[in-house]
Amino acid sequence: MTAAPGSVGLVQPEDIHFAEPLPLDCGSELPHYTLRIERYGQLNAKRSNAVLICHALSGNHHAAGIHHADDRKPGWWDACIGPGKPIDTNRFHVVALNNIGGCSGSTGPLSTGPTGDAPWGPDFPIVTVRDWVRSQDRLRERLSIPRWQAVVGGSLGGMQALQWGIDYPELVAHVVAIAAAPRLSTQNIAFNEVARQAILTDPEFHGGHYLKYGARPARGLALARMLGHITYLSDSAMADKFGRELMSGQPQYRFEPEFQVESYLRYQGSRFIDQFDANTYLRMTKALDYFDPARDYGGDLVAAMERMQAQLLLLAFSRDWRFSPQRSEEIMQAAVRAGRSVSYACIDSPLGHDDFLVPVPEYLQIFSAYMRRVAEDCA
Repeated sequence: MTAAPGSVGLVQPEDIHFAEPLPLDCGSELPHYTLRIERYGQLNAKRSNAVLICHALSGNHHAAGIHHADDRKPGWWDACIGPGKPIDTNRFHVVALNNIGGCSGSTGPLSTGPTGDAPWGPDFPIVTVRDWVRSQDRLRERLSIPRWQAVVGGSLGGMQALQWGIDYPELVAHVVAIAAAPRLSTQNIAFNEVARQAILTDPEFHGGHYLKYGARPARGLALARMLGHITYLSDSAMADKFGRELMSGQPQYRFEPEFQVESYLRYQGSRFIDQFDANTYLRMTKALDYFDPARDYGGDLVAAMERMQAQLLLLAFSRDWRFSPQRSEEIMQAAVRAGRSVSYACIDSPLGHDDFLVPVPEYLQIFSAYMRRVAEDCA
């Protein structure tokens, strides 16, 4: 395909190497590491227009544009990044990265481990949102960016944006957290645990050493993805999209897919195993579970938000039951009580959690209006 109007066009990833050890919340450290990034738009003369994009669970550095002329799909947030889009690359210099622990080029379980002769595999440390933010701040320094004009993300990416505002208050002017939560609910941790158990109990998991055995826990990883997809869509969106009609018109009384939704979930699961790594999936879900920026402040989110100097935009979606609007409102109320500048909108949209990835008109309108203000602040 050729680049569509409003696209950043052909883009190339870059690898940024860090030789100094990175301390991790788990008590371990990475002796050295690589971050794979992409950049779109020009950095201005004052270096004041940089925007950091933080990805969600299965995202990576490829947020916009295409890698080659035959690319079938653009980056995962192409609807929001590009000329004239909410994150307007005519006005912003955008940096997107793959987090450590990922499987798309940054140092993670698939990377060569400290012995130099085998991948890290299951020995790759557990990483947290705060670890990611720490590594992203080193990236900021390496790119000679004095501070981010905005840190932006959806879902798990929104949590990173919040952590940025709390941990580095002087280094970020605006925090945009979309479809996020101040911490996971018990139910969400339960979903993640079921997904992890699907992987951990796969006979091909081999304690995480599946590469050594020439195997992959494909069944477990596919089941984990299928479970995740169920939570990304609202009940009504699933009903509207798939209905209950039998594909053959009559019950076949067998376990092969008969309903459209069964076929969809199996397709999503099978597609995912070619794109993602099981050890990474385990770590991404644990990072979600551990996220709790109030923990260091006696469990008081207001005290955590009092550190934030950035202006804050929170966006939620009415049918998102994974991170419901009430979770964004918890953040908003804490920010207001902390005396922070905060804007909040809940977009009435039917899809559910995945709405943050699609071009819902009201969402794009509100997002664009806020980012125009961000651009004016750095002009």
